[in-house]
Amino acid sequence: MNKIALCGLCLITSNVFGVLASERPNIIVIMADDMGWGDVGFNGNTIIKTPHLDALASDGVIMERFYSAAPLSSPTRASVLTGRHPFRTGVFSANVGILRKREVTLPELLRENGYTTGLFGKWHLGTLTYKEKDANRGSVDNKHLYNPPSWHGFEESFITESKVPTFDPMIQPIQNDGCFWDYIREGEPSLAYGTAYWDKEGTKVTEDLKGDDSKIIMDRALPFMERSIQEGIPFFSVIWFHAPHLPCVAGPQQVALYKDLDLQQRNYYGCITALDEQIGRLVDYLKAKNIYENSIILFCSDNGPELETPGSPGNFRGKKRSLYEGGIRVPSLMCWPAKLAKGSKLGVPCSTVDYMPTLLDIVNVSNNKELVLDGESLWPKLMKHETNRIKPLVFCSGYQGAVIDMDYKLYYTKGKYELYNIAKDPSEKNDISAAYPEKKERLEKCLKENVEDYRQSFEKGKTEDLVDWQDWWNIWKIMYLTTIFNK
Repeated sequence: MNKIALCGLCLITSNVFGVLASERPNIIVIMADDMGWGDVGFNGNTIIKTPHLDALASDGVIMERFYSAAPLSSPTRASVLTGRHPFRTGVFSANVGILRKREVTLPELLRENGYTTGLFGKWHLGTLTYKEKDANRGSVDNKHLYNPPSWHGFEESFITESKVPTFDPMIQPIQNDGCFWDYIREGEPSLAYGTAYWDKEGTKVTEDLKGDDSKIIMDRALPFMERSIQEGIPFFSVIWFHAPHLPCVAGPQQVALYKDLDLQQRNYYGCITALDEQIGRLVDYLKAKNIYENSIILFCSDNGPELETPGSPGNFRGKKRSLYEGGIRVPSLMCWPAKLAKGSKLGVPCSTVDYMPTLLDIVNVSNNKELVLDGESLWPKLMKHETNRIKPLVFCSGYQGAVIDMDYKLYYTKGKYELYNIAKDPSEKNDISAAYPEKKERLEKCLKENVEDYRQSFEKGKTEDLVDWQDWWNIWKIMYLTTIFNK
């Protein structure tokens, strides 16, 4: 095919799958924190009340085989913003590494193409102050970890560095187990939690921080959308809730819904329901502004449910920190009423690394910076119902590695490989590596090659940004994995 014909084909494809600049949708990327695949009604939970998420799923597409890029928070968040594997970006684990300045992010590209950009909730990709102690890593000694969202394309932000209680996020009881407690009543003694909310100027927020944390976040996200609407500019809003990450605390209205259950259950379930109520509030707002039809809403969790919580991975094996299905397969939906068929399902394996290429494809923003993206656009699969995935999904975490290539998954840890047919055996009960040696070998080679590619990619750019000692520990882990793989 000649170059002219090829260009013509590209234009046709762009017009079919993308949208004109004047028709560009608003984009809202929502993420729960440590929510299990089985923690929502649209995946079959009959106890936790999530009517608004369920309605949104009915109005859009349920992604049945959707994966977080990692079984931990920070790496997954990096993948959402870059479309790249976390080991390539240098965000190896929770509270480890920062999103380096050299990374080209989705908000940067959208902002260059006419979008306003805002981030609300949990950041977890670097500290927000070096002037005082804050959260896990913010301190006067950690200036090299300072990394606010404004460095990565966000014009507006209201964020914490890491976790907070899901109700009254700035305080905790004097006596608590660090995980679950009932809401603090007026007049009861309490302590400061030690994690602050920060605005886009790097100023600590102290006003209007009482009550449900999901509501506190949405209280800041909606005015950002309102300003964009008034200015006639499409918006890209990232809403990263803290629920149901520990400490799980539910407010009185939500506790009342689960009052007959134990302390852990009523707080865990209650904070999910509180999150769900804010999803409903968001949808009501979009409809009132007549922009719901042309708004893309993406929802998922950053990883599977935490251990020792009522969180449910469904029938899948493992939880948070595991590369078995329960640690990385998460609830997910995409809603765009103007374009997507209601009540449909997507069975193709997909991941948070796919968010960036998918959204760039939709809004016709080209990869003019020649970025190496590990994700692929899901838009043809959603519009043409394609059932194949071009790129296998590769996962690395600690001493674990995994590859998912359509129906098959290779899992690795500490010198041992396991092969599963995920389509037939989603619970990963039957290791079939002995029966399919050629498939095991092919996926093993894929895993080795990708890990080495990530290592080289990180090494190439590591001198451009300061890293802390924890990063070097994890670089060693990568090298360890590569060494073991190559034996």
